[in-house]
Amino acid sequence: MAQLRRAIGRNHEAVSREKPNRRLWALVALLLAFPAGLALGGLLSGGNSPPGRDQSATGEPVAGPSFASLAARRESSGVAEPGADEPGKADASADGPVTPQEGDPPGGNSRRFTAIVAAANRVIPSVVSITVLRSVQRVGFGSLFEEFWNRSPFPRGTQRQPSLGSGFAIDSRGYLLTNEHVVAGSDSIVVTDAEGRVYDAELVGSDELSDIAVLRVEGGRIPPAPLGTSSDLVVGEPAIAIGNPFGYLLNNAEATVTSGVISGVGRDIRAEQGETLLADMVQTDASINPGNSGGPLVNADGRVIGVNSSIFSRSGGSEGLGFAIPIDRAVRIADELREFGRIRRPYVGVDPVAMRSDTTLFSRTLIRRVAPGSPAERAGLREGDQLVAISNRPINSPLDWEVGLLDAGVRADVEVTYNRDGRVGRATLHIEELPSEQAERLEVVAGLELITVTPQIAVERRLGVEAGAMVVGISGQNAAVTGMREGDVIVEVNRRKVKTAEDADDLFQYYAGRSRIRVTLYRNGRSYYTTFYVR
Repeated sequence: MAQLRRAIGRNHEAVSREKPNRRLWALVALLLAFPAGLALGGLLSGGNSPPGRDQSATGEPVAGPSFASLAARRESSGVAEPGADEPGKADASADGPVTPQEGDPPGGNSRRFTAIVAAANRVIPSVVSITVLRSVQRVGFGSLFEEFWNRSPFPRGTQRQPSLGSGFAIDSRGYLLTNEHVVAGSDSIVVTDAEGRVYDAELVGSDELSDIAVLRVEGGRIPPAPLGTSSDLVVGEPAIAIGNPFGYLLNNAEATVTSGVISGVGRDIRAEQGETLLADMVQTDASINPGNSGGPLVNADGRVIGVNSSIFSRSGGSEGLGFAIPIDRAVRIADELREFGRIRRPYVGVDPVAMRSDTTLFSRTLIRRVAPGSPAERAGLREGDQLVAISNRPINSPLDWEVGLLDAGVRADVEVTYNRDGRVGRATLHIEELPSEQAERLEVVAGLELITVTPQIAVERRLGVEAGAMVVGISGQNAAVTGMREGDVIVEVNRRKVKTAEDADDLFQYYAGRSRIRVTLYRNGRSYYTTFYVR
């Protein structure tokens, strides 16, 4: 307070020293105020002054166009609203002023009703929060009793752990789209719509590779979002991320909106863990935070162009590097999950390899092997050919090749451009399903499934062996006992060669209950062995 008083005192002294000049300043103010008063009087009396920005020629104030007047103008122009059952139909009113659509907030002013506002309000009613419960092992407290309990043969305690994400409706039958990592390992799934209504959801199918999952609630409850396309995205165009970051931390059911631009397209990312294929992604600087996963990325027309999936972050929060799965791929994956309950993996019989150079950013993609009898062999591709493009999309790495096949899908035909000895050639490949997916599975013991490795499967899985019995299914208990895991290839049992799944089955049955079994495995280019008993 002492400092404040001193400051006030100094200001008072300064004012007192200026008293002789007060009369001069008062005279100047009077002269300036006189013409301003005349102008104000003219305005109030409705005189002949020209109309201003918010004034008509008669002097009456002009109100900004209301939502109702904009809608009437739209109706009189003959432009129809896109129907709810035609999510892919283009909006004919893209040119001209932004007009309101069904679900847009009433009132306001056209200068406030921007494309971002219109787009967000078209999609928000279709966005849901997803609550997932998972059973996890209860964490002990380090006591002597806990240690004894954990070592005992009795089941350990578990607890239900919740996690949160986002999703959105894609049709009127109740199908919802989200990320696989949002619902992975779920015991139960509950969704909450924008009005706060809660529904139990069924997991229709999920795919770890593409990070897409499809849920279903009762039809007609959640309106579908208008779907666009990711095939013609332009770097720099507006982008809107919608979802529920950090779940119910804000204690609201409706989704939140962040905006930015499309920062890049066709982005390839190598996942640090898991088997997720983060390739040909849409990059945006619209803030994507934990809980946004599975929500829609929307363009300025209010149409979904991607599924928010991942971020690059050193802090755990948004740093302007967000990535979304292109909506064209997400819808195709969703269609397969709905129809088959799984994803049919594409196969053409090519084993690509990257040849890097110290002087270029991208690598050349060469064919290391061509499977006999495969679509690639029938189309005339050979070892050593350089893959240049697939469906007119450049191939800068083997990842681009995989994405091109995945986006085309099984039973489709793709045009491949290749370079052989300096000459450019083209071939049409008919995509088939992975041989390992079609191979007959043999359960040699309970909880252990094997298939026979063929030359086609060896190329598909990029194996260094041409024969053996591959593990394609193993229970958690068997994995703990035997040390084997999916993808391992059994090449010997008790030093006897294994060329087929039937060979492994015969040897397992012969040694069961007699002696221990010593299995030699091929895994990631190396040989291992493990020993166990079969009863």
